[in-house]
Amino acid sequence: MSLLKEKLAQIFPAQKAEIAAFLKEHGDKQVSTVTLAQAYGGMRGVKGLVCDTSEVPPDKGLIIRGIELKDITDKWPEEILWLLLTGELPNAEELADLQAELKASQEVPEYVWNVIDAMPADSHPMAMFNTAILVMQKESVFAKKYAEGMKKDMYWDATYDDAIQIIAKLPAIGAYVYRKRFGKGARIESDATADWSKNYVHMLGLPDENESFTKLMRLYLNLHSDHEGGNVSAYSASTISSALSDLYYSLSGGLNGLAGPLHGLANQECLGWVLETMEKFGGAPTHDELRDYAWKTLESGKVVPGYGHAVLRITDPRFDAFLAFGKEHMSEDPVFQTVQRVFETVPDVLKQVQKIKDPWPNVDAGSGALLYHYGLKEFSYYTVLFSISRALGIAAQSIVARAMGYPITRPKSLPLGAYKKLVGAE
Repeated sequence: MSLLKEKLAQIFPAQKAEIAAFLKEHGDKQVSTVTLAQAYGGMRGVKGLVCDTSEVPPDKGLIIRGIELKDITDKWPEEILWLLLTGELPNAEELADLQAELKASQEVPEYVWNVIDAMPADSHPMAMFNTAILVMQKESVFAKKYAEGMKKDMYWDATYDDAIQIIAKLPAIGAYVYRKRFGKGARIESDATADWSKNYVHMLGLPDENESFTKLMRLYLNLHSDHEGGNVSAYSASTISSALSDLYYSLSGGLNGLAGPLHGLANQECLGWVLETMEKFGGAPTHDELRDYAWKTLESGKVVPGYGHAVLRITDPRFDAFLAFGKEHMSEDPVFQTVQRVFETVPDVLKQVQKIKDPWPNVDAGSGALLYHYGLKEFSYYTVLFSISRALGIAAQSIVARAMGYPITRPKSLPLGAYKKLVGAE
């Protein structure tokens, strides 16, 4: 048994007992009210979900298992996975054991490559990526053991096995989708000596001078790993998983939500706006030029992409981490300079618009520019990167939910007429 699974087998029973005792004493207490506007507004702000892995307070940003993101931006994705599951960061031995476990599971079945090759050449990268995940469902340990009559207290154990198998394979699948979809050449075999992020960069086949791109990839896969339970990808995956669908089903379903323009495409829209702005000004604009351009953008009824967030009321700490990386590794890049100057200019403009609650940048305002710097310029692929990272959080949430015995998700819905009666509008 791996060290991580051994640790989870020790901590999950106590956590489950704590929840049971908590519900027994406080289960009848109200934690949220729902307005009609919220019911018709996508349930925004309604407290009705449980997510043990992370939370996003408006005044702090992402907190993973009680640790603010700003304190763990230097950690590798494998460390974040351990933290998501256990609430602790791994020591050197535990990290090495998890990395070895992932490496032992990284070989992708040959039929996956055949399926990707059989898809239309102009398929969207996300369709190729998610199809590859779903087609591997026949490998599910959970599905096999459930059919054999697995006990409920072992659901998490089999889900853990599925998670390791999937997460280990995602870099190779994602890299081949990139090379196949964009004509970059043959598939590159895995580097047996590389960690999860470095191996992904290796298989992408892009330049990695001084392992600078690898450092960015470790940061990127860290920052996008989890963002509480209410975002579309996490919530969709959780709902599917709550029906005891295995992780192959639930992860691919959740990531299909990530492909939506309102969820996972923001970083490419932000980068597109930056490049259009640079084209207009013939290079990186000055602060004064950006200030005037921001006003013209707002006055035309448009928004400045990447500024504002549904939850946050501060600068997204993920943006802060990307900005710091850019200053260290690409300070002379005009695309990054534009991103930095926008940050130094636009919030002061947005603060003067009363209806804008959050004038600060979110993660998408900067991430695309950094990827662009390293030659990853195919915008439609960016969501695959996001997916590889978000799989860590979705998998961790699924394992924990199975260990705690959370029930199937089944909120109540009403038609317009019933709501009218409920609020006395008839």
